[in-house]
Amino acid sequence: MAEGVDAIVIAPADSKALIPVCQRAQEAGVAVVNIDNRLDAAVLAERGLRIPFVGPDNARGARLVAEYLAGTLEPGDPVAILEGVPSAFNAIERKRGFEEALREAGLEVVASQSGSWETGKAHQVASAMLTEHPELKALLCANDSMALGAVAALQASGRSGEVRVVGYDNISAVRELLRDGRVLATADQHADRLAVYGIEYALEMLESGKPPEDRETPVDLVTAETPSP
Repeated sequence: MAEGVDAIVIAPADSKALIPVCQRAQEAGVAVVNIDNRLDAAVLAERGLRIPFVGPDNARGARLVAEYLAGTLEPGDPVAILEGVPSAFNAIERKRGFEEALREAGLEVVASQSGSWETGKAHQVASAMLTEHPELKALLCANDSMALGAVAALQASGRSGEVRVVGYDNISAVRELLRDGRVLATADQHADRLAVYGIEYALEMLESGKPPEDRETPVDLVTAETPSP
């Protein structure tokens, strides 16, 4: 804002904390586009703000992953969820997508806890889950960094290959694990393109002057059988 920019494209780590500064930007005449992690709709409404979201349907991506996992399990099988940061919209939506698919498949969620998006934290949480629920058949991780932690926890407990792991994001570090089966599936929301989508939309807003509307971007299931890009 101090530099007098025409537009700001923001990928907030927290869905609420940056709304006030986004409001100040809009009031200063700066076009604001929200990408990746959606700003909280209730807070936006409370402040009378319209900030367009350009990004994937996180719940849909999580459903794709959980449905694929469910196809390898039996109804009634116990599973656990490693959530992202609870205040983040994408974490909430991914958990919702997981839960909807698991419920429809008749799978039992015996534990659900935040791994804070982090590999080390997820390792700790997954280790505790495996100890408390030795009957676990799968760990659904809301991002691939946590899936790496879950895989490490399984290896440390001597249970590699016994418990299925799925993730979300299709980061490079998880692709070898997909190939060798340590991770069953993930979702690719084309993160390398999200900033481009957001910038293109900001330029459209500046040119057209039209009221901002949300724009959904692609999200795809990725498994060992998915062709490499």
